[in-house]
Amino acid sequence: RGCTVVSVRQFDRGMLRDLFDLAHDMRVASHRGALDIARGAVLGTIFYEPSTRTSCSFQAAMQRLGGTVVAVAETQNTSVAKGETLEDFVRVMERYCDVVVLRHPDKGAVQRAAACMRRPIINAGDGVGEHPTQALLDIFTIREEIGTVNGLTVALCGDLKHGRTVHSLAALLALYDVRVRLVAPPGLEMPADIVRDLRAQAGREAVTEHAAIDEVVADVDVLYVTRVQRERFADPAQYAAAAAAYQVTPETLTRAKPSMILMHPLPRVNEITPECDLDPRAVYFRQAEHGMHVRMALLAAILGRV
Repeated sequence: RGCTVVSVRQFDRGMLRDLFDLAHDMRVASHRGALDIARGAVLGTIFYEPSTRTSCSFQAAMQRLGGTVVAVAETQNTSVAKGETLEDFVRVMERYCDVVVLRHPDKGAVQRAAACMRRPIINAGDGVGEHPTQALLDIFTIREEIGTVNGLTVALCGDLKHGRTVHSLAALLALYDVRVRLVAPPGLEMPADIVRDLRAQAGREAVTEHAAIDEVVADVDVLYVTRVQRERFADPAQYAAAAAAYQVTPETLTRAKPSMILMHPLPRVNEITPECDLDPRAVYFRQAEHGMHVRMALLAAILGRV
């Protein structure tokens, strides 16, 4: 209750189990209609960067819990454009809200904001740093779709250098008995410190690095694909070369296990072709829905309403 969430490293296996059990209950209950768990509570969302799924799912989560939302989606139309600092902005917002959700382009910005706040704040993505709630919903999706996380082989594919989703997901996967395959185009490999930490927890032999999806697709239980992030590249030619380096197609999936699941945090560009949507192993749209249920559980827990 009342906890700020800035990093997945705040969580242990027991906390994840309790959160996911609650998220499962929220999933069942939400199908019956809106709840009143958060009646009278207000969520503030502040997004300095574009967002669709994260902002909408947090808002939907709060509204389904019976609470209300104050949303700031375009900071250029706020006092930020006049030079207001992040610290002052969140100090004002917390006067209106019980919980604040913040996305910011600078790594560490949410920690800075949390340091000057008395209300809880949730990290909705800080530059190339972390995206804790995305990682939580990813683990929850694996659990809901396959039934367990332990014993699986998980491939993380794409822009692993800039992808905050995979940075957070790697840290959570290290809490389980899993094998991890890291697949990235040259120059976009997972940062060395994250690989080192992952190997320290999961075991050196359990974590391997690869340059092509074809090297791992036949053996994995989860194929987690991320886009190459155009907004992180200064050189358009460099972006185009990296984006063309890999793509999942129906032909790719013919070599995968029948029980494998294909995940993506979205938005996708061309790294998974639309034809893959027809494959029952493609779970990325259900993954987005699972995100709402996880955020419902997290908000209810932070508000002390469960």
